[in-house]
Amino acid sequence: MRPVTVLLAVCAAVLCVCDAVKFGQLCSGNSANTRRTSDPHGQGHYGARRGTREHKGLDIVCRDGSTVYAPFDVTLHGKVIVYTDPAKAAINSGINLRGEGLCFKLFYVQPDRTSGSVRKGERLGVMLPMQTVYPGITSHIHVQMCDKSNPTAYF
Repeated sequence: MRPVTVLLAVCAAVLCVCDAVKFGQLCSGNSANTRRTSDPHGQGHYGARRGTREHKGLDIVCRDGSTVYAPFDVTLHGKVIVYTDPAKAAINSGINLRGEGLCFKLFYVQPDRTSGSVRKGERLGVMLPMQTVYPGITSHIHVQMCDKSNPTAYF
């Protein structure tokens, strides 16, 4: 390989790494987007076991009732129904979003609205009362990519 070709390849690789999308703060009180680790109800990383299935999202710590923010400029694409179980009605809400070339969902959020655009750092809604459904769990927002791929690299 010629030196110029190698240099261009290295520059392209560096640009890709530097330009990677990162989620901004999702929840008031958690500016670092701290992830849910382990608690009596399980673990919050992508791929964690849920009985016979895998967890297809990443859990970001968020206290019940906290303000939820747009992680970057997003468009809102409707409400998400998380569960079919009526016993979980208190946390059965979320929102579909798109931004920065990503399509993703936030679970356990009562959105202020479900269409239009929201700028980075503006309020999307409120964290629902997870402790009423799962006492002792680390309350969290579940971030799930629309294609159910691993969102961890974006945090």
